[in-house]
Amino acid sequence: MKCFLRFLLLAVALTFGFEAMAQSHKWQHLHKVNKRETIFGLAKEYGVTIQQLIDANPEMKQEGYELKKGDLILVPFAKGKDSKKNESRTESTINRTAAKQTVQGKGIRIGIMLPLHNLDGDGKRMVEYYRGILLALEQLKSEGITTDVHAWNVPKDGDIKTTLMDKNAENLDIIFGPLYSFQVKPLEDFCRARGTKLVIPFSVEGVNLAQTPDVFQVYQPEMQLNERAIACFLERFQSTHHIIFINCNDLHSRVGAFTSGLRKQLEVMNVKYDLTNLNSPIYDFAKHFHTARPNVVVLNTEKSPQMNRVFEKMDSLKRIRPGAAIVTYGYTQWFMYQDHALQNFFKYNVYIPTTYYYNKVANRTEAFEKLYKETYGEPMEKTNIPRMALVGYDQAEFFVRGLKNSGQSFRGMNSEVKYKPLQTRYNFEQVGQGGYRNNHFQLIHFKSDQTIDNLIY
Repeated sequence: MKCFLRFLLLAVALTFGFEAMAQSHKWQHLHKVNKRETIFGLAKEYGVTIQQLIDANPEMKQEGYELKKGDLILVPFAKGKDSKKNESRTESTINRTAAKQTVQGKGIRIGIMLPLHNLDGDGKRMVEYYRGILLALEQLKSEGITTDVHAWNVPKDGDIKTTLMDKNAENLDIIFGPLYSFQVKPLEDFCRARGTKLVIPFSVEGVNLAQTPDVFQVYQPEMQLNERAIACFLERFQSTHHIIFINCNDLHSRVGAFTSGLRKQLEVMNVKYDLTNLNSPIYDFAKHFHTARPNVVVLNTEKSPQMNRVFEKMDSLKRIRPGAAIVTYGYTQWFMYQDHALQNFFKYNVYIPTTYYYNKVANRTEAFEKLYKETYGEPMEKTNIPRMALVGYDQAEFFVRGLKNSGQSFRGMNSEVKYKPLQTRYNFEQVGQGGYRNNHFQLIHFKSDQTIDNLIY
């Protein structure tokens, strides 16, 4: 794969920022420093000059810099040498992957235009996302689907128009990016003029779907998501369950639009519901639960401490009313808490309305997380919801397979791809005569028999 290590290796190895202007470097190796190694010795080992090594690793120019065991050092190709020949000398897992993905013949030409740096959370998340893309392309390569990948660091203070001047951007089939709203229009204009597919992976404003036919917007507006979550709730519970809203006294809740919207809709439909408070004494709390009908509980917070207190409260309730059947309608943020709350999810039949799916105990998920750690030497960031590497993997699989199967007529429909995702399913619908917005929505049900259902709407 051409330029596999461009900027990604910088993001992994270095702790400084990138210039806004796109660059075109190829790296021979990512070297992990051993005890007693020196810059002179590394230059000699890899057949490069000391100055070439310093130029490839600008932090070496800092006053008082010393090599330390465990540091990651970029080793450039020696000037005037054939990079294809030198590439074979690498021992790193990452570079072996790159060598396997070198394009042979015509492949699908992919551009990544995101902040790929190690300066802040945005950069770190996008590096993980990009790593997931690369793992997907390795899998696709094993199936005979070749790709030609070019990646640019486009930080928040960078000018994406400069990136688009790079000759490698001219003939791409598909671009993933940007992350920032003010970068959308120049990228849209660029793609419209060339018939390049543009995937906007995350939440940004200013996307002109109606007039840009080759844009795919993954993000769905919050209002649309709330409407669909309410519709799913009503379809599944309003006629069969006793509904209870629990006030968790969270002054900074971000789910008020959902809970207030659901209550208003229940009132319009003349469906009765109960209100109780997390701080109520247990016997008063228990009065709001039926024993003859199943109960569905809705919290007015997405946060973990209040969620855990509700589960504890319901444990006490079950001791008083052992016959009470309880289902809990949760929030997408709850996926973040699976490490410590999974058994409660199963115990209280948690449903999570969401556009994506993260099942940490699934065999394929565990295998992917193991592969990620083996390839990159560190696990995925647990606080990211959704998991960025899994997002990158699923998006690359979906769009590359779609382009392979349908070419430039690809419309983003799941039926065109036939790919079983690790985490996120995609299904796009056209907005007018323009671009496409992801329309996929699902309920994830953690069942009391310790299994998980994925209910697609």
